[in-house]
Amino acid sequence: MSTTPPGSTPAEASQPGAGSGAAVAAADATDATDAADATAPGPQAVSPEAASPQAVSPQASQAWLSVFLSTATTVFLAELGDKTQLAALLLSAESGRPAVVFVGASLALICSSLVGVLLGRWLSTLLPPAQLERGAGVLMVALGLWLGRQAVLHLAPLAASTPQG
Repeated sequence: MSTTPPGSTPAEASQPGAGSGAAVAAADATDATDAADATAPGPQAVSPEAASPQAVSPQASQAWLSVFLSTATTVFLAELGDKTQLAALLLSAESGRPAVVFVGASLALICSSLVGVLLGRWLSTLLPPAQLERGAGVLMVALGLWLGRQAVLHLAPLAASTPQG
C-alpha cells in the first residue's frame, strides 16, 4: 500500500525523489516566486484560464452568434434585388470579369456597412434604443415616400405623352 506525501498529488508521489522532499522544495520555490510576483511593481500576470478563449461564457458566445446570424440574414435579405445587386449583375455581364466585379462590390458593401456601424455606434451613445429605432423607422418611411413621389413624377410625363387610342 503506497501513501501520498502531504501537499503532493498521486502522480508526484510516483516520481523519483518524491519521498525525499523534492516536491515540497519545488512547491516552496513556486510559492516564493508567486509571492515575489504579487509584490513586484508593474503589470500582473494573467492566469492561463482568464487568457484562454475558452474562458468566454457560453451565454456570451451564444449572444455573439445570435447577433451575427440576425445581422447576416437581415442584410442578405435586404440586399436581394437591391440596386447594388442589379448593378453588380450588369457590371459582371458587361465586363465579363465576374471575380473582379465580386471583389469590387464586396469591398464597397463592406465600406458602406462600416459607415453604418460607426454611425449607429455613435448615435447609440446619444439616443436611447427606442428613440433610435423610432427615428430609423421615420427615416425609412420618409425615404419611401420621397422615392415613391419621384417615381410618380417620372412616370407621369410618360403617361401624358402616350397616345390614347
